[in-house]
Amino acid sequence: MNTPLSKIIIAATAAFAACALLYLFIVLVPNANEPEVGRHPQVSPSQSPLKSAYILATATTGGTFYPVGVAIATLTKVKLEQKHKVSISAISSAGSAENVKLIRENQAQFAILQGLYGAWAWRGEGRVKGPQRHLRSITMLWQNVEHFAVTSDQVKTGTMADLNAFNQAKFSIGKRNSGTEGSGRHILSALDIDADKTFNVVYLGYGPSADALQNGNIKGMNIPAGAPVSAIARAFAVLGEKMTVLDFSDEQLEKVNSTYPLWTRYEIPANTYPNQNQAIKTIAQPNFLVVRENVSEEDVYLITKTLYENLPFLHGIHKATKAMALEKAIEGLPLPLHPGAARYYQEKGIKIQDNLL
Repeated sequence: MNTPLSKIIIAATAAFAACALLYLFIVLVPNANEPEVGRHPQVSPSQSPLKSAYILATATTGGTFYPVGVAIATLTKVKLEQKHKVSISAISSAGSAENVKLIRENQAQFAILQGLYGAWAWRGEGRVKGPQRHLRSITMLWQNVEHFAVTSDQVKTGTMADLNAFNQAKFSIGKRNSGTEGSGRHILSALDIDADKTFNVVYLGYGPSADALQNGNIKGMNIPAGAPVSAIARAFAVLGEKMTVLDFSDEQLEKVNSTYPLWTRYEIPANTYPNQNQAIKTIAQPNFLVVRENVSEEDVYLITKTLYENLPFLHGIHKATKAMALEKAIEGLPLPLHPGAARYYQEKGIKIQDNLL
């Protein structure tokens, strides 16, 4: 696995571009006065004293976690680094499964997780071994929309039932040990589909999966992410009607929710993607931002405050973040809130249920 430092280097180009956009945003929308925090300086490579330098784990670069993670990191750096000496750097990862591990080992202090992995982590169930009681929630982010995409010659009903007839055709289920693989196998199992018996399973990230589908090297792929997803858009642009994103029937949705009722109906409107002429009736689960419990209350408070005072910037980076709103910040969280996040929400008059405190 690449080290967090090497992954920071990978993120640098995207972060630079986001910084340029953010600079214009900040000039036009100055922030309100913020409380000072205590300083315990360390010297960064730029010789600026930092009190706290954190790592935010995201996912592969072809999905939604990564660009939004880079935007969050850039936003907090520009808003908080100079005045409050707090900095976040975003790194790519294999997604939710690796992010749980990175936080457990303190190689990352913040991460974006699928709701399913949050529920698994807190309880020590599913693909997470042992309760991860050091995890805390900060905010809901956006819906992780299921895109089970196949070549149209595999389609008979247009629903997930078509996967039953794959007969060991190649199917990319995401990178090995990734959140994509974990949630994909959970969904398939709930629908009585044994991935290893039904498919010739291939382990690829989002971009490589799209390339393989376009090149005829695989027959299907699993891409859960905030719509629109760049990998799906690229595949639709090349394949057009030769590719289909499968619908979920109401009965299939009910089966998926039988153990963890996290998924809701989600319709992708026609023309969301190139050559997509019909709406896609799929499902989605929530994504949320998590943090280690031992990160300071003041830092998490400032980060939460910064996110919600600058939502237009995040909305401009990716359409998926338009689902973020203060009144929805704690809906469906599978983990208790960090005290710093809870403090901000209480200041804003949001009623917090007991299980989140």
